[in-house]
Amino acid sequence: MDYFTTTSKTSNRATDCLIIGIYDGGKLSAGARDVDSASKGAIRRLLKSGDLSAKKGRTAVLTSVAGVKAKRIVVVGLGKSRDFGAKEFRDAVAAATLAISTTKAKQVLNSLTLEKIAGTSAYYLARHSAEAIGDTLYSFDQMKSGRKPKRSELTKAGFVIRARGDAADTMRGAQHGGAIVIGKSLAKDLGNLPANVCTPGYLARTAKKLAVGNGRLTVRVLNEAEMKRLRMDSLLSVTAGTVEPAKLIVMQYKGAGREQPIVLVGKGVTFDAGGISLKPGLGMDEMKYDMCGAASVIGTMAAVAEMKLPINLTVVVPAVENLPSGTATKPGDIVKSMSGQTIEVLNTDAEGRLILCDALTYSRRFKPAAIIDVATLTGACVVALGAHRTAVMSNDTPLQTELVAHGEKAADRAWPMPLGEEYAEQLKSNFADMANIGGPGGGAVTAGCFLGKFTDGLTWAHLDIAGTAWKSGAKKGATGRPVPLLSELLLARSGELP
Repeated sequence: MDYFTTTSKTSNRATDCLIIGIYDGGKLSAGARDVDSASKGAIRRLLKSGDLSAKKGRTAVLTSVAGVKAKRIVVVGLGKSRDFGAKEFRDAVAAATLAISTTKAKQVLNSLTLEKIAGTSAYYLARHSAEAIGDTLYSFDQMKSGRKPKRSELTKAGFVIRARGDAADTMRGAQHGGAIVIGKSLAKDLGNLPANVCTPGYLARTAKKLAVGNGRLTVRVLNEAEMKRLRMDSLLSVTAGTVEPAKLIVMQYKGAGREQPIVLVGKGVTFDAGGISLKPGLGMDEMKYDMCGAASVIGTMAAVAEMKLPINLTVVVPAVENLPSGTATKPGDIVKSMSGQTIEVLNTDAEGRLILCDALTYSRRFKPAAIIDVATLTGACVVALGAHRTAVMSNDTPLQTELVAHGEKAADRAWPMPLGEEYAEQLKSNFADMANIGGPGGGAVTAGCFLGKFTDGLTWAHLDIAGTAWKSGAKKGATGRPVPLLSELLLARSGELP
């Protein structure tokens, strides 16, 4: 997608499609007021006749409006003006984009960027626009045979700005938003692929492809023999039941000399049947999404590489399958982690933490400024927060606060959750240093406490995305979260935010 800005009057700019809005009570957006004036009251007449609606998300496409140079005008309902915030702005742009996608428009001009929205700026309005457009146009049909649905012809998006002084920030926001869309779309693709395609080996090949032609990015993939030599027996215990080889994927992006890197660790269980602690059959197909942590950190790396950020970023992905067989790990087995700590595996379906603990220990060698693991770790997190917010746990309050704040800015919301010795007590084992589950209460937190046992001396945070990584039902599919949150963190840490 290409982007541009204009300070021209909304009605004076020639474009394939123009976006304007209407609030409840008939209040017109700034762009709509200009169009209404240029068309001698056409918008208000249509509103009065009932042909246009201010209901949130409702759209109408107008063509050949007298006095307006745009070929088409998409009018989108904005709801109540007092409630129109960043989320509502994104939703409005998404609704308008959906309407535009049914036309032959190749270019769109968004005048909603003229609206004054608390807590935003020219940069964020453009970035939110670019992300909303990209998210709306995303489709996953690569596994379907025969004639595929026609894709939108939209290739160029413009933003109406109040003053030329906003042009640089607007363009930066749009370009950053476009890069985040690239990363988010990659994360969605990886999540949506079936597990017989997106194997640990496929994830490794995808990571290697990202490095082709990029002098800042290198990728190394460790095989099971190399992991065995490193004594990553906790990780390898998860893959014992499958013939699909495990991989440890290490991606290193160097954009800031000798600075300590941020390290992102993504859980990459490409299919999770639960192992011997077998999951129920209903809904098991969705366990292809158990690698969405891996998908999101690989997607974040793609976004960072696209933006060419001046930062050092390392991504570590332990990639495995968790299947039952005669060779699979059994409940009650005890394994030794790379850290030397022993773990009693009481439930083989609590496998994510078993691969993450070794990946966290491995990541110490990079001497990270901060390390953040991302995982679809617990159903308990879904019970606690639903599908709306990612859980954030950390041994460093400033990092936890920073992540939650960046989630708000990025419209990829998160919520802080505690860690504490009272929860860690639930992980005690009679036979090993710890158990891999901690009883029925506080499951999301005890999982975080388990990982915390491998992060002494590190500035660490854990993101549980079990509720936010994918949607079920009629709109089933990966969401690409938390690529926007992580990208916002890295933009801030690299000093690239205006």
